[in-house]
Amino acid sequence: MSNLNTQVQPLRIDIVSDVVCPWCVIGYRQLAKALEQTNTEHEIHWHPFELNPNMPSEGQNLREHIIEKYGSTKAQSDASREAMTQAGHDVGFEFNFDDDTRMHNTFDLHQLLHWAEIQGHMHELKQALFAAHFTDGRNISDITVLADIAAEIGLDRSEALAVLEDQRFAKEVRQAEQHWQQQGIQSVPAVIFNERHLVSGAQGEENFTSIIKQLADMPD
Repeated sequence: MSNLNTQVQPLRIDIVSDVVCPWCVIGYRQLAKALEQTNTEHEIHWHPFELNPNMPSEGQNLREHIIEKYGSTKAQSDASREAMTQAGHDVGFEFNFDDDTRMHNTFDLHQLLHWAEIQGHMHELKQALFAAHFTDGRNISDITVLADIAAEIGLDRSEALAVLEDQRFAKEVRQAEQHWQQQGIQSVPAVIFNERHLVSGAQGEENFTSIIKQLADMPD
């Protein structure tokens, strides 16, 4: 009698996101809670997207940036920050916005993440960068700060700095960004389940739980 292989394949989850996107970290945390609640075996793959590819290397004051990009008033900006802070609190993530909070160009960050993936530590670095930016207010436009963050999760600081100085993975990151744009991804977070089912935005823990359960019931 032959043995049937009944092992269930892990749920593949591709997440297209940017480190300076608050709803990307909120959405991921919501998804993570749903995965935990449903006890779902899974593998996560992060992919690059730049919210502001034309942002100068030194970045820009966040409030000024939001007013310029969206025409928001200060009151609207404050309300948005309050909503994001509460949503972060609900999933165990701390946002610390202040008048000096900045928006950054993230091309270097995506190159560092690409390198970290080769080392098998992309996921850890992604989480560390979210916290460095939103919780700790570190200057992620500074490549020495980025190298410090890489070292803090156990990666080689000098190699991280060299990767950024020589723009080693610029071509690979540009190609990855273009790939997802060609797939129609124009906003983030974009979550793709099993390379077939696209879900946009921070859906909330309940909705992600429902989606995961529906996927589990689908035939292969």
